[in-house]
Amino acid sequence: MSEELDGLTAEQIRALQSSRQRVIDSIGKNMDLYGVTLSIGHLYGYMFFRNSPITLDQMSETMGMSKTSMSTGMRTLMDLKMIDKVWGKGSRKDFYEVVSDWHQNFTDFFSIKWRKAVESNTASLQKSLKEIRTLQESDPDNEKLQAISAIDEQKIVEALKYYRWLLRLIDSFETGEIYQFIPKEE
Repeated sequence: MSEELDGLTAEQIRALQSSRQRVIDSIGKNMDLYGVTLSIGHLYGYMFFRNSPITLDQMSETMGMSKTSMSTGMRTLMDLKMIDKVWGKGSRKDFYEVVSDWHQNFTDFFSIKWRKAVESNTASLQKSLKEIRTLQESDPDNEKLQAISAIDEQKIVEALKYYRWLLRLIDSFETGEIYQFIPKEE
């Protein structure tokens, strides 16, 4: 980053670094809210301001993190599709760069998280619904059991409707259909 700052005064460099650090801290805190560690959020923030791909060694040196922690952070960001591995001319090392489309980052991040949660919760709800219906069939003349289980059954059916809706929402993000309703700013 030092070459990038050549020709700037010390005051200009401090102002630029302060401005960038504020954004990096904000990104780190916000990603922490969504289950990504603060340090990985900071890693993404630092990479966001890079104007060229960077190696693990360079990021490790810049951030003062161990190469193992850096590798774990990079892998997490790659799994979330927030960074890409790119080819570095004349080098055998892996280079990484930020996927700068924040709309796509949001879509990928939340789609991965939401879809996993929907699948897990839907499986639990369906299993419980099956058990409740089996219980109802086991004693059809027990009015108390039928009344209580009918209430539970209805709650589960409503929850399953919600998760089907949520899957459609996820699909609309993944296909880009959502932008027909809420267009991106140009």
